[in-house]
Amino acid sequence: MTDLAGKNILVVGATGALGSRLARRLADAGATLVLTGTDSSRLAQLDVPGRRLVVDLTDGPDAAATLAAESLGGLDGVVVAAGVVAFGPAGALDPATVARLFAVNAAGPIALIAAALPLLAESATEAREPFVVTISGVVAESPTAGLAAYSASKAALAAFMAAASREMRRSGIRLLDARPGHIETGLATRAIAGTAPAFPTGLDPDAVADRIVAAIEGDEKDLPSTAF
Repeated sequence: MTDLAGKNILVVGATGALGSRLARRLADAGATLVLTGTDSSRLAQLDVPGRRLVVDLTDGPDAAATLAAESLGGLDGVVVAAGVVAFGPAGALDPATVARLFAVNAAGPIALIAAALPLLAESATEAREPFVVTISGVVAESPTAGLAAYSASKAALAAFMAAASREMRRSGIRLLDARPGHIETGLATRAIAGTAPAFPTGLDPDAVADRIVAAIEGDEKDLPSTAF
């Protein structure tokens, strides 16, 4: 079991509906947090203890890991809960939309995680057990019509985590990708392009946050869609 008390954790996307819930649970478990978002005012209003850091995953996200480690005096965990979505048929995708999807959902998190791994390795002991958590979602397992580019961006992140997890097996760093189904976070109403279809009622974000934190504490190594 991983005891989160006293752990130094970077939460990326802490102002989001799911990220804020994860941050609250990590703080309640005794972790010391660096909370990131793209909007300084929303970060200031976030009712979770922790240091604030404005981070845009499309612009130098790798620096966030170093800044968090310097701020906290070391880094024990990274939780990436940021993301954007777009809807529409594959043949009508705007290249700029595709670029943003991959920048925020794949390239940005990958760059941040790559920068964090050496910092996490520095704290890797039997007592510290550093970790990285991403949330690629069910579309990484089952690419969805009308969500082709979004599915591809999330599948890229999931593939990176799967391969990097094998690379880091002997380092003591645990990489955990969560792939829940549609969650009632309101993300579908904030799409960067297109209009969401009529989704069935999604998962409760509180239940999803509880499940992810339980997986962190329980030393789980993968959270497929069937785990939710």
